[in-house]
Amino acid sequence: MQELIQFLHTTAFFNINFGYLLMIAIGLAFIWLGIFKEFEPLLLVPIGFGILVGNIPGVFEQGQGVYNSGSVLNYLYFGVTKGIYPPLIFLGIGAMTDFSTLIANPKLILLGAAAQFGIFATFAGSLLLGFNILEAASIGIIGGADGPTSIYLSSKLAPHLVGPIAIAAYSYMALVPVIQPPIMKLLTTKKERVIHMKSPRLVSKREKIIFPIVGLIITTFIAPGGLTLLAMLFLGNLLKESTVTERLANSSRTVLIDVVTILIGLTVGASTSANVFLTAKSIKIFTLGAFSFAVATAAGVLFAKFMNLFLKGDNKINPLIGNAGVSAVPDSARVSQIVGQQYDKTNYLLMHAMAPNVAGVIGSAVAAGVLLGILGN
Repeated sequence: MQELIQFLHTTAFFNINFGYLLMIAIGLAFIWLGIFKEFEPLLLVPIGFGILVGNIPGVFEQGQGVYNSGSVLNYLYFGVTKGIYPPLIFLGIGAMTDFSTLIANPKLILLGAAAQFGIFATFAGSLLLGFNILEAASIGIIGGADGPTSIYLSSKLAPHLVGPIAIAAYSYMALVPVIQPPIMKLLTTKKERVIHMKSPRLVSKREKIIFPIVGLIITTFIAPGGLTLLAMLFLGNLLKESTVTERLANSSRTVLIDVVTILIGLTVGASTSANVFLTAKSIKIFTLGAFSFAVATAAGVLFAKFMNLFLKGDNKINPLIGNAGVSAVPDSARVSQIVGQQYDKTNYLLMHAMAPNVAGVIGSAVAAGVLLGILGN
């Protein structure tokens, strides 16, 4: 009987409480959104499953959790806490990305830059809510709509907040189709929404090869702190565009990024144990995350309208692509296309929206590099 009682005390049923039940419900909601609503399933399914793993009561007491030194999950989580996984994801993103539209119409880089205003607005808001400057910088990067960059910066500046920051960043990335359209419609007129942009010029292979090399030099001269992310992004793109390293490019954009996505999703989700995650700080971070996405979207749209004051004829920009300045690739560009076609079925904005979208990826990495360079020492 004594052994039976001891066994019952080790089960999750005996150790369950409301916090664990709430987090399990959140994990199930993530899985449901990923599978049945198809909101970023490659992210939400492993993260949601990880939340279930991290909230099985008694796991920590038996030394199996993410925070138990020497456990398998703890070793896998090492790639998050030390910032190893995000650069590998950037390598895969670079190998998938076509920068042609950005090269053909470089002024659209400004939309990607404008959307980064969300980062610095959230940084200021975090300070006002009582976070210290290192925590505020880590939270602010959520405004770039870039999960890997958020994890990378927080792992360097505020490792104790990696879990809530990563969950907030990926949650709002998945909800881009829900968050952005109302803001885009509110800030544009019907006339602006039906602007047809002229087709971009054809970009040569030489330009595509030169771009990642020049891009690396320029961005890392501006923000040396972002070297790791930017180097991997541009290396992946060079592997793709050179055409002589197709095997490496293919491995980067398929097997490598898939494996790392599984590991980062599972371990970040598992780090959200109720006794660690359910705090006032986490609630504030989620609130700031929603604010940051709204500000970044609005900044991109409004800056496109501002640019149109100086552009004439078919050089004008459809402001609906301003939302794509956040680096949720390619979801925010798809939102530009979907909203645009609600007003004109013949208007194809996707290829134009990809320019500020990929510029946003670069911009968020540069912003992270600037913050890391200033605060990392």
